[in-house]
Amino acid sequence: MGSSFAAGPGVTRSADAPPTRCSRSADNYAHQLARKRNLRLIDVSCGGATTAHVLGPWGELPPQVDALTPDTRLVTVTIGGNDLGYIGSLLAGSCAVAEGAQKSSLCRSRTSSDPQARSRALAAPTEEAWGRVEAGLEQIAREVRQRSPAARLMFVDYLTTLPEHGACSQVPIPEHVAARARATAKRLAQLTAVVAERTGAEVLKGSELSRRHDACSKDPWTTGFIAPPGAERFAPYHPNLQGMTAVANALDRKLDR
Repeated sequence: MGSSFAAGPGVTRSADAPPTRCSRSADNYAHQLARKRNLRLIDVSCGGATTAHVLGPWGELPPQVDALTPDTRLVTVTIGGNDLGYIGSLLAGSCAVAEGAQKSSLCRSRTSSDPQARSRALAAPTEEAWGRVEAGLEQIAREVRQRSPAARLMFVDYLTTLPEHGACSQVPIPEHVAARARATAKRLAQLTAVVAERTGAEVLKGSELSRRHDACSKDPWTTGFIAPPGAERFAPYHPNLQGMTAVANALDRKLDR
């Protein structure tokens, strides 16, 4: 379950035929782990999802928690970033400074052309938003316990996207936007760990695992804003295949403990 950091937009091929708006990859971390462990997987992750979409319907999509059954034995969840506008702020910041060929098609969206929408996208998350994320994570854990009491619940926090300091050609972004995004990512990782401990869940700290594999590193596990040469499928500021594989391998090791 979860958002695009679980679904894997831009990673290899679609898991759904025909492809859906959720942009689930056949090589996201859940699919890779299921193949490793010979597990039957139900993948309801969806790009753009918030905690509310895990718990409740979203247009034509049922609540993600409806996929849980008494037979479920493992649940992985990556969620919370969209509640806080995390990746949206990175896109808005890059759209504000990128030029020429660097301009993504996303920069022609309403958010980039409407100054008020851009200002909202670049604003820091409110305390009300943080409260909703915390409540949402806790409710997800309760739903898992109620619907799948024998399941092992594993929160997987967000892979590190930005370097600790500065930026690079792949990540054209104002420093104040980057600093705010780093703070959001750090607090979300901390909150996810706190909720996991409080609810008896486990957490795979993808944020720590990927600390030296940001989009500016020599071995990136996430994409930057600029598509690499020859890329057929690309989602800016999201896990790439290497990142998804690293998470799947880490989950595989953790399940043996």
